[in-house]
Amino acid sequence: MWLLRPQTNRFRVAHDLSGVWAIRFDPDDVGRAAGWSAGVPDAAPIAVPGSWNDQLVGVRDELGPAWYELRFDAPPVDGFDLALRFGSVNYIAEVWLNGEPLGSHEGGHLPFAFPVPSLRDVGNALVVRVDGRLAADRVPPGLVPLEHRHPREFFPPAAFDFFPFAGIHRKVELVATPPGGIADVRVRTELDGGAAILHVEVAHGGGEVELALDGAHFEAPLRLERPRLWRPDDPHLAALAIQLRREGTTVDRYELSVGLRTIAVDGERLLLNGEPIELRGFGRHEDFPVLGRGASAAVAARDLHLMRDLGANSFRTAHYPHDEETLDLADRLGLLVIAETPAVALFFAPEGLERRQELSRSYVEELVARDRNRACVMAWSVANEPHAHDAAAGAALAELCDLARALDPTRPVTYASHETDDPGLSAVDFLCLNRYPAWYVLPGELELGMAALAADLDAVHARHRKPIVLTEFGADALPGAHADPPAMWSEEYQAELIGRVLDTAAERPFVVGAHVWTFADFATAQAEHRPHATNFKGVFTRDRRPKLAAHALRRRWRA
Repeated sequence: MWLLRPQTNRFRVAHDLSGVWAIRFDPDDVGRAAGWSAGVPDAAPIAVPGSWNDQLVGVRDELGPAWYELRFDAPPVDGFDLALRFGSVNYIAEVWLNGEPLGSHEGGHLPFAFPVPSLRDVGNALVVRVDGRLAADRVPPGLVPLEHRHPREFFPPAAFDFFPFAGIHRKVELVATPPGGIADVRVRTELDGGAAILHVEVAHGGGEVELALDGAHFEAPLRLERPRLWRPDDPHLAALAIQLRREGTTVDRYELSVGLRTIAVDGERLLLNGEPIELRGFGRHEDFPVLGRGASAAVAARDLHLMRDLGANSFRTAHYPHDEETLDLADRLGLLVIAETPAVALFFAPEGLERRQELSRSYVEELVARDRNRACVMAWSVANEPHAHDAAAGAALAELCDLARALDPTRPVTYASHETDDPGLSAVDFLCLNRYPAWYVLPGELELGMAALAADLDAVHARHRKPIVLTEFGADALPGAHADPPAMWSEEYQAELIGRVLDTAAERPFVVGAHVWTFADFATAQAEHRPHATNFKGVFTRDRRPKLAAHALRRRWRA
């Protein structure tokens, strides 16, 4: 009943519980026995949403467990079905209301909801235990044996190259919906010659459904002979209104913005609305000073406006699903999105494999359910840089691709691979390759690096005969570091390397896109190759100041 994103209207209430909560860490894991589920004693104030690592003093490397508490009075919701919906809690959440358990959820980047049996008029105690610790049987994993990961050592010991922020990262909402109301909506577009056909499916608890598009009533499927299609240079959205009526009375209403568009792979081309498109853009992390990975619509708006200002038309949600308001902005600004699950740094050792695969399947299901109605979402990425070397890895990755395709046959499926001979790539619709010529491979040697990249792209293309998107390439640049001639870690070297990779890609028609790694510098765990515990491959600094590469991309993409 709570699959739909919450909204407030005459029939529904989305009561935002974000704000100042309280938190207490539990290093000895005594909170359950001490009864903290009914109320957390001696807790300190903390803002929600936000990561505790960047917000509080002295707990940067603390991953939990920690107990959150919020006291709130009930809004006027008599007669509604109630639930508590969490946009993102990293990594495991256990939830109690007034001392009664509501449920638990594993996975740090997708929404979940629990039914609420009843509320007190005043003084409700909402308690959430958050465990962000790393383990080899979690996804993304930590504490991974050396033979199953990159050889670099990090502290905290993540198996991935971004900081393992913990906490309540997105909105917490008390959701009130009418009994037997609209439970789910699914929309899709089909092109028929010059016409567009809008399909709408509505799940509900009984009654008659009425549909309207921009105020005009219709019955699905709706055929539009002269449609205004959604595309990056004209991201037109129409207002779809759904009403549920019983015995002549409206009992529920839900609205969403829809963009009419199709996406497909045709041979070695990527097609938007039946026309070839070339992707240009970035990988992007949810990362900002003080917020950590806490959701901020203002930061997302700044980032996406900067992307459009440079001439980008797309980005990848590295390496997890991004906040829903970020996708609202992408829908309206005309940025295509490769939506990625949190399955980064997967490894396929037999021990724990089925557990990791079970989690990866659930992430695919939750991501598709959340974002399948988005015009901006052009593809599903089921993993990033899996350590895939054998048949078991290939089978596991193919299963995830097949699952995404079965859940949503209207979008292509892919994942980002860094392996030279990845056994899972036969299952994708187009290839996403992460490559670092003249940085991790042939460091400092721009000419040799580009020659190696060209040979690599040609070999991968000959093997798979599918479109290729370069989803990662780039170089770290310390802000303000300069060198003539360009040298590694300087802004000049970063700009030169990015330009040369784009030149190499442009010479190959089967390379249908390039996403620079990365949009902005971001926090990492500590490591000897990460000064200031930061990945400096951003073309903007962590606080969004441009480097030379940003100016060079603007000149290139806006030419």
